[in-house]
Amino acid sequence: MATEQDTGMHDEHYDIVSTLYHALQGADTCKKYIADAEKDGDQEAADFFHEVQDQNRRMAEKAKHLLVKRVH
Repeated sequence: MATEQDTGMHDEHYDIVSTLYHALQGADTCKKYIADAEKDGDQEAADFFHEVQDQNRRMAEKAKHLLVKRVH
């Protein structure tokens, strides 16, 4: 993990930004998994990936709010 000395950013801010990024990346990646599952006719898997995508979006939103509170 990068440190404050390495990045010039408080460690907790860096961690929140990193978590936000990865949650958004996960939500975006799920689009492909959903498409793959739907292409294969596997609605159960598609539903699962939709749920994962929704959870990632919620976590990204929480991280965004937490970051805003910290940097203001």
